[in-house]
Amino acid sequence: MVERAAVVEALRGVHDPEIPVNVYDLGLVYEIEIAEDVVDIEMTLTSTTCPIAGQMVEQAENAVRAVEGVKEATVELVWDPPWSPEMATDEGKMKLQSIGVSVPDSSGDSDGDDDSHSAEQSPF
Repeated sequence: MVERAAVVEALRGVHDPEIPVNVYDLGLVYEIEIAEDVVDIEMTLTSTTCPIAGQMVEQAENAVRAVEGVKEATVELVWDPPWSPEMATDEGKMKLQSIGVSVPDSSGDSDGDDDSHSAEQSPF
């Protein structure tokens, strides 16, 4: 059985070339489904106009395929909900703030169902 932690660690090795934060900690990975040796991932990008979207998908798929036990990995790009900085993990938020990106405090909504961020534009 493929370990979710190993998949997450592999995704932490994939970086957006314009932002020094990996795709997982940026909050770009929305879903990871593991069935035996098959991993399906839903992720987004910081912008719908990303010129290297195909390369990012390929890098994520290759990273996950390298995980022990994975025979197949598929990454589907999704755009809903749109990405915003508060979707990042705590580590990702700290890194974003260190490069001058304003990250709204989302602590008021600990259950994560606040849709107010969906109307915001990506800072990238």
